[in-house]
Amino acid sequence: MKYKLNKSKILKADDIWNAVVDLMGEYKFPTENQVANKVYIVFDYYSELESGGHEKLFDWSSWYIDEIGVNNYFRELTSILEDINAHDYSLIEQEYGEKLWNLYKALENDEIAEEDFCNVLEQADNEYLKLGSKLGDLLEVYFMKIFTEIFELVED
Repeated sequence: MKYKLNKSKILKADDIWNAVVDLMGEYKFPTENQVANKVYIVFDYYSELESGGHEKLFDWSSWYIDEIGVNNYFRELTSILEDINAHDYSLIEQEYGEKLWNLYKALENDEIAEEDFCNVLEQADNEYLKLGSKLGDLLEVYFMKIFTEIFELVED
């Protein structure tokens, strides 16, 4: 299923970014639209890491990670990151993702000290932050590429 959008709302590149971001805010993940699902996963990753790091990502995405399994989640995420040429981000998640998730769950269950989690969390988040705004730039290019796969442009 494609989402309908008036052509008159797409006048410049920023409009595509805004349309995709608006859709992701209302998106009922997951659906049968696999492209939109991929956009949701990678945009959720970007949004949560920008606003609060990996811990925020886990807080908001734990239901999905628990549902599909941590291995499947990080395999899916790193595959999407590779597809959009976000190789450095994929490497971060390959190195820290599952380990950090397991520490997060252990902390939730009072099996480890908070410091054990925070040490690895800080490393992973610092690696992400070192890359600056590259992921946002890559997402903008990706949104331009897949825009017509998730939206049907209609006349006013």
